[in-house]
Amino acid sequence: MLFLGIDLGSSSIKLSVFDADKGHTIAAVGVPEQEMGFYAERLGWAEQDPLQWWGYVKAGLQTLSRSHNINLKQISGIGIAYQMHGLVLTDGDLNPVRPAIIWCDSRAAEIGERIYQQVGEQACQAQILGSPGNFTASKLKWVQENEPEIFYSAVHMMLPGDFIAAKLSGVAQTTSSGLSEAALWNFKEGRLAVEILEAFDLPIAMIPEVVPTFGHQANINAAVAAELGLSPDVKITYRAGDQPNNALSLNVLKPGEIATTAGTSAVIYSVTDKDAYDINSRVNTFLHVNNEAEAKRNGVLLCINGSGILYSWLRRVMSLGSNEPVSYNLLNAEAAKAEPGSKGLRFYPFGNGVERIFNNKLVFSGIQNLNFTLHQSPELVRAACESIVFAMNYGFDVMKELGAGGTVVRAGMANLFLSPVFREIFANVTQTTVELYNTAGADGAARGAACGYGFYKNLDEAFSSLQCLERIEPQAGLSNLYGDIYKEWKQNINIENNKNEYNKTSLL
Repeated sequence: MLFLGIDLGSSSIKLSVFDADKGHTIAAVGVPEQEMGFYAERLGWAEQDPLQWWGYVKAGLQTLSRSHNINLKQISGIGIAYQMHGLVLTDGDLNPVRPAIIWCDSRAAEIGERIYQQVGEQACQAQILGSPGNFTASKLKWVQENEPEIFYSAVHMMLPGDFIAAKLSGVAQTTSSGLSEAALWNFKEGRLAVEILEAFDLPIAMIPEVVPTFGHQANINAAVAAELGLSPDVKITYRAGDQPNNALSLNVLKPGEIATTAGTSAVIYSVTDKDAYDINSRVNTFLHVNNEAEAKRNGVLLCINGSGILYSWLRRVMSLGSNEPVSYNLLNAEAAKAEPGSKGLRFYPFGNGVERIFNNKLVFSGIQNLNFTLHQSPELVRAACESIVFAMNYGFDVMKELGAGGTVVRAGMANLFLSPVFREIFANVTQTTVELYNTAGADGAARGAACGYGFYKNLDEAFSSLQCLERIEPQAGLSNLYGDIYKEWKQNINIENNKNEYNKTSLL
């Protein structure tokens, strides 16, 4: 039996077809060929067109059919992973009434802080395990306050993956995990956080039907099935935010297990059976995909907004606008030419909106110790990799304070973890063993669809075919070297001097 996984990112949309009988992916595509952009009308804003996402999903299905000879009518179930914390507003016919406000948009951070103080820090921590921050509920309130005509024309509030599911099925739905990503889940009582909605003065009617993460969520709409070449019997059987789904794809399901990824943003995600929270909301807790009433499973998530997008920015700058841009493989090869420490060159990769680890302050990137004679492209690229890991480790330290640390971290062979240099830096800076797997978000979503469909008896059976490709152990000498460099890097961060202006500490 075949299952389709859709991974809706902010840079691209990936689709995988998983053969559940064989236990592996048989075809995968990514669209578009160039990275998706986003609208940024003002500093700190980030929007995308939901209908463009839908168009790319349809294009990806066509590519699977035409270029990979996949018989789409053999697909039995669909799983959807998606960029977290976004806001899609639609009318009653599921048409967007404005562009989506995506995860890295910072405009609602002050609103989230206002509600945090209004409700009370202790009450928020007890109910939603943190601050409303810059999450979906705060973004919805921003629309209500700044675009009232648009707000009152909207019928449904959805997360990005909910929108794709709605276009497939014709039904607006969400999940409890999705509500937790929106800062709208009461962990204490296991229900919609109506208290937060009331504090925001937001109508409960905008929240769609809540369906299980795994299971028969909806049938595909017959007209859509005919248009896409899918069977009219195909079902949507799984959906989750990209980071809980990444953990699923790596079989990170038990307390103490840790997943990581470094795409546009960089994330470390640790599973716990406790309602853990950071009083300063520098890391956040969400429902994990396998959470159940009798077996609590939460995910403590560290996110660095600026990370991977720094690598993408470096690629664009080094390509000088060429129609054939520098490849990421070439960047990885350049980084390997430089010695550890990059001859003193340092990056501070915080240039993509507010950063949670800095209490949702707007933080800018910086370069330190740049010497035009000493530093060439290898040092530039390696310093970028090192700084991304330093930033991840900065947040990992916070996770350890909450008991969400560990000595083994799993990652998919994708994005920055394709780079041997990056993998080596990560293992030695975090002093963890890195286990690499040949899986990705769309693969996890497809495998999740097979679980939700009922093809497998349980999750252990679903992941019996997943194999570790490589283990990278920290090396004593390199760990000590990077330990000293990291301490120096960390000391140069003075976030109190970084309030909506350039980081004066970084730009030396």
